Amino acid sequence: MKKSDPTEATAEAAPSQLIDAKIAALGDWQGETLARVRALIREADPEVVEEVKWRKPSNPLGVPVWEHDGIICTGETYKDRVKLTFAKGAALEDPSSLFNASLEGNTRRAIDFHEGDKIDEEALKTLIRAAVALNVSA
Repeated sequence: MKKSDPTEATAEAAPSQLIDAKIAALGDWQGETLARVRALIREADPEVVEEVKWRKPSNPLGVPVWEHDGIICTGETYKDRVKLTFAKGAALEDPSSLFNASLEGNTRRAIDFHEGDKIDEEALKTLIRAAVALNVSA
């Protein structure tokens, strides 16, 4: 994938367009990972709403956020990982032990994906559905 200019995304762009732009701007394994995780979230919950939050000059494309009756998870990128943070992750069953980051908090849990990691797609979709069910039940 080729990196693109994130400044091309305008303030009026729809959240899904901003997420598309972020994926294109990453252009490498991180973009591919974020795109795959996004596709799995949409497969797990066809009613998911995409948002972009926390836009600032140092991060003009913001942070992708997936919601269904509240935040399900966010997708952030760092130099060496893609982090999928579940807003209420500490309250979720994780039988496949996907959570591998932010384990010390009382609310959130995260999954860090590093270059070359294989995504357990079925387990991730199960976790997404559990997060949706928790949001809906609240």
